[in-house]
Amino acid sequence: MKRVILFLLSFLLPVLSNGVSFAGDKCLTCHKGLGDKPSSLYSHDIHSSKGISCAGCHGGNQNSEDMEQAMSKEAGFIGVPKGDAISKVCANCHANPDKMKEHGGSTLPTNQWQLLQTSVHGKSSLAGNEHIVQCITCHSVHNIVSVKNPASPVSPLNAVKTCTKCHADPEYMRTYNPSIPVDQLEKYKTSVHGMRNSKGDPKTAECASCHGSHDIRSANDVKSSVYAVNIPSTCSHCHSNSEYMKEYNIPTDQFEKFSKSIHGIALLQKHDVAAPACNDCHGNHGATPPGVESISKVCGTCHALNAELFSSSPHKKVFDEKKLPECETCHSNHEIIAATEKLLGATPEAVCSRCHRENQNPKGYVIAKAMRHLTDSLELSENSAGAIVTDAEQKGMEISEAKFKLRDIHQARLQTRTMVHSFNDEKFKESVTKGLSTASFVAGEAQHAIDEYYFRRWGLGIATLIITIVGVALYLTIRRIEIKQQNKNNGINES
Repeated sequence: MKRVILFLLSFLLPVLSNGVSFAGDKCLTCHKGLGDKPSSLYSHDIHSSKGISCAGCHGGNQNSEDMEQAMSKEAGFIGVPKGDAISKVCANCHANPDKMKEHGGSTLPTNQWQLLQTSVHGKSSLAGNEHIVQCITCHSVHNIVSVKNPASPVSPLNAVKTCTKCHADPEYMRTYNPSIPVDQLEKYKTSVHGMRNSKGDPKTAECASCHGSHDIRSANDVKSSVYAVNIPSTCSHCHSNSEYMKEYNIPTDQFEKFSKSIHGIALLQKHDVAAPACNDCHGNHGATPPGVESISKVCGTCHALNAELFSSSPHKKVFDEKKLPECETCHSNHEIIAATEKLLGATPEAVCSRCHRENQNPKGYVIAKAMRHLTDSLELSENSAGAIVTDAEQKGMEISEAKFKLRDIHQARLQTRTMVHSFNDEKFKESVTKGLSTASFVAGEAQHAIDEYYFRRWGLGIATLIITIVGVALYLTIRRIEIKQQNKNNGINES
């Protein structure tokens, strides 16, 4: 009876399918006749268009009309694969360069299965005998299309929806890693990337753009594309590509500038993961450039005291009125240089001179000039005290306390760099005065040690001279006594 049904279906299906023949794949012919969903989907699958039959994945003999023979184990039939067997079936072709070339996929990578196994998704699932994610989890099953096809669940416009099937499910994510947030999608929707993506722009960043695809790793993994040290490079894949970014009318030199900045040097050269990367200022999933009001809040998360001093300074009101970004106005954004005394004062290279001159905002000009004079004085005092301490130390004098207090002078200089954000010359002068007082004490202690060294040296010289004179006198006296005694002895002998 089964053979009769299959025989009839082989003739009727070409007519019922509007002229599309499935006679070459008996499996598909039969399932089409049964009207099941997988067979109807597979007609539009990319594998179907490449001439891969049902048996290509499920095994069996697609040329046999006999169901038992077509689905026999002798013919290699494996049925519906489960767990890791699913991805292994995919890897039979996708990890084989020769097979990929045979089906016209020579340009596709063949290491996806290998990468998946080492990724965060390659860890064991709750079942313990399979990975968390299989190929079909993201790519679908019988209706797989090219990644370049807008209908693909992993195309740029659909990838976010695909990833958040799991990552936006609190109950599901809690079973694997409760620390991972599940609001990434909501945040992403508020970002520039998310808003452009929702409007149909496939070029803006989505999940895979930053995290990768098959090789996704934990953010704490040094090999991860979103590990702190790697984030600037990840962002620059798009943001440093002038051709790619041309239509968005934004600069493409951010990475170059950041690499030269104090933050970039600390992160990229010294590998200090506590130093800020792109996402520390712009956000992660809710990435957006800081606004005029928010930029100080962003900087203030690390530079809290500076931000607090600025908020109560006279500049705060002026900056708000002129709608100037607070920290960025003086320190720049991506190319932030180390804060030195050169930024302060009335010289051409000073930041203050951009707004304050003798004939323009003169009050600020006078205060800036005075502040610079004070910092220069403190620097000279620190250098002078340090030189005297070094001199005393080289002479072998005990000056551990004075040497320790050199740190207090340096700390005072650092405090003045912070206090400058108050733009209050009295408070600033108070910090400098403490440093100058300490420098004076250190220099005095070190000089006292040097004076003592020379005192000891002169004393030793004088003592040596006296001892030498006494020694010589003693020698001469003894010699005179010896001669007198000798003469006396010679006179006795003569008599």
